[in-house]
Amino acid sequence: MVNIDMTSDRILHQAIDRFWETFPSVWDTIRGNIRTIAAENFEITVEQFHILRHIRKGRGSVSELAIVKQISRSAISQAVDVLVDKGLIVRQTKAEDRRYVTLELTKNGNDLLNAIFEKNRIWMIEKMASMSQEELNNVIQSMELLKKTFDQASA
Repeated sequence: MVNIDMTSDRILHQAIDRFWETFPSVWDTIRGNIRTIAAENFEITVEQFHILRHIRKGRGSVSELAIVKQISRSAISQAVDVLVDKGLIVRQTKAEDRRYVTLELTKNGNDLLNAIFEKNRIWMIEKMASMSQEELNNVIQSMELLKKTFDQASA
């Protein structure tokens, strides 16, 4: 256990409290915006959006998606079927092992993700445009510190 003096302990607790007061509500707002964009502009669910995003990140099988999404293979398979029918992903079999099927985004799937990300970026720019340059730099530095801290913790 780390030995922290009382002042540091108080500040650390305040930082953690502020984190929990901030991040969940910010993320819920961003996720709600993505949900609106996906549903209203592109007629896909948030779950379908997340599947597309995970495939783009390299999780290219039903098994990998089921693990990362923490849902059953059959539920992922159903969602994949819908995305295949929409022309957003394709199933590819490996020549060396035809039992192994990988999932890949089509050009339309990539274009759709890019459009959702761009619409969300524009929305976030509108939200954050009132912040000063100093405030934006503080946000950037804070995010970098959090990422560094939690990346080290998981290593």
